[in-house]
Amino acid sequence: MKIAVVGANGKAGSLITKDAVGRGLDVTAVVRSDNKSAADKVIKKDLFDLTAEDLKGFDAVIDAFGAWTEDTLPQHSTSLEHLCDILSNSDTRLIVVGGAGSLYVNPEHTACVADGPDYPDMFKPLAAAMAKALGELRRRNDVKWTYISPAGDFRPDGERTGKYILGGEELILNSKGESVISYADYAVAMVDEVVNGNNIQKRISVVSE
Repeated sequence: MKIAVVGANGKAGSLITKDAVGRGLDVTAVVRSDNKSAADKVIKKDLFDLTAEDLKGFDAVIDAFGAWTEDTLPQHSTSLEHLCDILSNSDTRLIVVGGAGSLYVNPEHTACVADGPDYPDMFKPLAAAMAKALGELRRRNDVKWTYISPAGDFRPDGERTGKYILGGEELILNSKGESVISYADYAVAMVDEVVNGNNIQKRISVVSE
């Protein structure tokens, strides 16, 4: 299986790349600077400069792009739009590293995690930007996309257990009543979805066991 990881030098992207390489997949890192990931193959380009030709022939493209500052938050939308445009009407799947703030907390799907009174104000702009991008992605019927939301507590340095619980649109808790997952276990879930998943045009979520 041939996959590309956009943002392979990042915290999530590097672990996803490492996991995919470890499983023997044919992995290409898409990076703006020198490749620091586990992938041997590299496309050194800015995401916004990628073309349909660059991504031709891949079974899946993993979007691990991140934007955190106020002036770059709109790039959550514009980056996804660009990737969708160049993958439009192709067989290449687009699998997106998503956010938890947009997960629903009620069966009616009228309230999200980020709407809660305890949700930190400092994360609300990021959650809103990612939710907007997801809403726009949902309208792309011309792309085989999958959006994977992590648990509410997404831990960069958490351990890799190789185990997780798969959920859907709503926030789920593990056996301890927690919404938590490490970046390493999220990477496992991401690569599992690439290899085995068929959640086309769906948002799914993952939490540690």
